[in-house]
Amino acid sequence: MNPYLSFPNGDCKAAFDFYQRALGADCLFSHTWAESPMVDEAPGGDGSKIMHATLRFPDGSILMGADCPPEHAAPFGGFSLSINTQDVAEAERLFAGISEGGKVAMPLEKTFWAERFGMCTDRFGVSWMVNCEMRAPET
Repeated sequence: MNPYLSFPNGDCKAAFDFYQRALGADCLFSHTWAESPMVDEAPGGDGSKIMHATLRFPDGSILMGADCPPEHAAPFGGFSLSINTQDVAEAERLFAGISEGGKVAMPLEKTFWAERFGMCTDRFGVSWMVNCEMRAPET
């Protein structure tokens, strides 16, 4: 299952460019409304907006998104994208990147279930969690 983000304010390109930089994703595909036969349906009449984009992250996971027409807009509330890692330094790097310019709801810190866990909302209004799994005790 792959999450699909619909950006009601025309921020898909900016958000996906940010995710590429902050999280090390690769853009597999990006298509504007102007590059489609549906250019007349572009949000706000702006054909430069993204009709569909796909990112692949270093772990192989996929995130898709688009700029959506206002009548299809829905707020980003009610879910979070969760990034899981087993490396503390990687968790710290990812959290610093994705929270840049956003709002930290819970700082990245050690918890009873994780070496590090933090929550934030990025500058585009998308909620994220970063979880660094608890290491098993050495035997």
